[in-house]
Amino acid sequence: MTEIFGVPTQALFGQLLIGLINGSFYALLSLGLAVIFGLLNIINFTHGAQYMLGAFTAYLLLNKAGIGYWWALLIAPVVVGATGVVIERLMLSKLYKLDHLYGLLLTFGLALIIQGLFRNEYGSSGQPYAIPPQLVGGQNLGFMFLPNYRAWIIVASALVCLGTWFVIERTRLGAYLRAATENPQLVQAFGINVPRMITLTYGFGAALAALAGVMAAPVYQVSPQMGADLIIVVFAVVVIGGMGSILGAIVTGFGLGIIEGLTKVFYPEASSTVIFIIMAIVLLIKPAGLFGTQK
Repeated sequence: MTEIFGVPTQALFGQLLIGLINGSFYALLSLGLAVIFGLLNIINFTHGAQYMLGAFTAYLLLNKAGIGYWWALLIAPVVVGATGVVIERLMLSKLYKLDHLYGLLLTFGLALIIQGLFRNEYGSSGQPYAIPPQLVGGQNLGFMFLPNYRAWIIVASALVCLGTWFVIERTRLGAYLRAATENPQLVQAFGINVPRMITLTYGFGAALAALAGVMAAPVYQVSPQMGADLIIVVFAVVVIGGMGSILGAIVTGFGLGIIEGLTKVFYPEASSTVIFIIMAIVLLIKPAGLFGTQK
């Protein structure tokens, strides 16, 4: 059997694939967090619950209405994004002039409430969600077997991330969004409804979390705790990339997923802590994050 650095090739590439899959979810979730923090200055702890809501929406659509995976990819982000709009209008909009701590506490409390409601209804055990028939099976690449659904996750996540980056960094809408973070009064003077823009931005961030949840449903079991288990790691990814940095969220998400996968091969004992070790080192060297700017 072929080996690289003393590790069987199949095991090495298998862990790299797992790392890329995890990195895809890290990138999607941290992208949503970065979008929300960049415009609203809110540290959105509800993001993990919104990720879970996306997975549960797909699960309920399939089991209660017979609506499959592909429609769930469209419906779940819209539903969860709409709940995000309601949360922003009724609750978060009251906190923008207060310290960041109030927004963090509110969103943390909301996350606990949402997770508690679903745990009481469905229990702590996970619910299975089948891979769509079109993506069953895989490809034998010679050095490894690549499941079709895993490949779809990586490609779809990369396309969504790059599309979001392009809209925010290279279009007029993105210019308005970035301007509204720096000088909302000036943007309002040009006839742009800044409060509506802020509301829709939060809804979009929640929709990204829901999209990640739908994509995760066939890979991980759908459970009330799935967001709580992931959100701390995603926050570390955002801090490393730079709070509010779109490019930082994408590059760091995929990069740390790969690093985590390689760590499982060469030093498995550190695989659960390597991201936090990197975060500590980055904060010591560059407190604003790799792609962040010090204000």
